[in-house]
Amino acid sequence: MKKNLQTAFSTRQYMLSQDFEIYYYSDFYLSQVKNHAHSYYEFYFFLEGNVTMIIEEKEYPMRPGDVVLIPPRAQHHAVIRNQENPYRRFVFWITEEYCNSLMEISSDYAYLMQHVKVTKNYIFHTDVVIFNTIQSKVFGLIDEMRSKRFGREAKISLCVNDLILHLNRIVHEQNYPKSVREELNLYQGLADYIEENLDGDLSLENLAKQFFVSKYHIAHIFKDSTGLSIHQYITKKRLAACRDAILGDVGISQVYPMFGFGDYSSFYRAFKKEYGISPKEFKDMQVTL
Repeated sequence: MKKNLQTAFSTRQYMLSQDFEIYYYSDFYLSQVKNHAHSYYEFYFFLEGNVTMIIEEKEYPMRPGDVVLIPPRAQHHAVIRNQENPYRRFVFWITEEYCNSLMEISSDYAYLMQHVKVTKNYIFHTDVVIFNTIQSKVFGLIDEMRSKRFGREAKISLCVNDLILHLNRIVHEQNYPKSVREELNLYQGLADYIEENLDGDLSLENLAKQFFVSKYHIAHIFKDSTGLSIHQYITKKRLAACRDAILGDVGISQVYPMFGFGDYSSFYRAFKKEYGISPKEFKDMQVTL
């Protein structure tokens, strides 16, 4: 562990910087810090010790590798018990203004902050490999902030942004494991394909051929994602396109073949079931408005 990067602990609970501050603390005995809140985000990376975090009156026993995000105005404090091993942690403060500036670059920077605010889930467990990567990024940032090398300010910004984006990615991937993300990507790809090919062959057999998956898997994904069978989903999309075309003054006899209906009778039945009136009644109603 890099002792030369440690900081003497201070009970100060306000920022001196306009953007962010980061500290590496290692202590054997500390006075208890009273319950408090910040006007900025506090990231807390727990390394070692016998500590319980109290956040919004709920207790969270800490274990090595835990990442904590405490949003602005959330009441919190640490309960530190006497121990043989030191109490070691990184503390990273970052202002709402700086986070907002990152959101202008990409909304991906805000995923974790928004997740914490909505779910009130402040603690994220990581394994040794994931936490070692975080620790490496943190030490790189602290080392750069203490350096006088050429390009220091630019490098610090890169390190901060990289750390925040990396934390967002970790939590997003915890919430959406690979199998779930793959299914979401497949569903979105299918939905886009359907939208662009309403006049084409949208049979399960053809979709399975286009996306190299089984038709049963496609049917399962659509049912789980939309609550509809894929046939119902496609029909609704085609009917909506027909309705919009009728509103655009396209003739009914021209509309239904444009969007994949094989004959007028099937189009008529589907339209009336969906909207409660016939295509002609719908068109006449628009004319009288």
